[in-house]
Amino acid sequence: MLKGYSQSASVTRPLDKNGFIPLYYQIQQALMEKIHSGDLSEGDLFSSEEELARTYQVSRMTARQALHGLKSRGYALSQKGRGTFVTKPKLEKNIMHLRGFTEDMKQRGMIPSSQLLEQAIVKASEELADSLKIMSEAAVMKLRRLRLADGIPMALEESHIPLRSFPGLERIDFSNQSLYYILRENYGVRVAWADEVIEALPATREESELLTIPKKASVLSISRIIITTEQAPIEVACSRYRGDRYRASIRVPTTTIE
Repeated sequence: MLKGYSQSASVTRPLDKNGFIPLYYQIQQALMEKIHSGDLSEGDLFSSEEELARTYQVSRMTARQALHGLKSRGYALSQKGRGTFVTKPKLEKNIMHLRGFTEDMKQRGMIPSSQLLEQAIVKASEELADSLKIMSEAAVMKLRRLRLADGIPMALEESHIPLRSFPGLERIDFSNQSLYYILRENYGVRVAWADEVIEALPATREESELLTIPKKASVLSISRIIITTEQAPIEVACSRYRGDRYRASIRVPTTTIE
């Protein structure tokens, strides 16, 4: 449940009005400190422009600039008629860098975990077999997991891996194991690249429930085929990331600009 926040609930440090740092920036930093210290949490309501102006003894324009700075950095979101709320900045999904969810979250200083939704042996459809370069109806492992970071649902992942290349893979419990770690360490897989298709799609009913997002909210969908250094496709997968927590980024080489 959303809760409000009163500036009077904690001691407010006075601004340095004779220094070189702009007043709006000092207010912005003070509010950031409250977020990092836990005085303000995600979903909390910021004080209004009028309340900030009164608390810090500045103009409403200065208070508005402070809130705007927080919004531009991803720490605040305004809702018409309701006010401005504390949010968390979106995680950058660098689509030019191939990294598994577990490693990605650890690199960000977050604790990754998984909820195993399905792990089964299925027959490859013609389309799946063509992508994996295997016979139609060959055995593949289907793996569906809800991926979490610091206990928060972040993504839904569905993978298909050919069992002919990885005997015994279906017996591993992937509720607490990294798929790419197992492929690398147990089977000697070395990934060369991935062909990916990125789309913004409305969440399905199941996705909205599992990811705890509103119905038909946007998800960042990434479909991929993983290719090894031996030019063999080893995984066909689709990941659906929360649109409110992720955005895709790409660095374009200057040689592609004419």
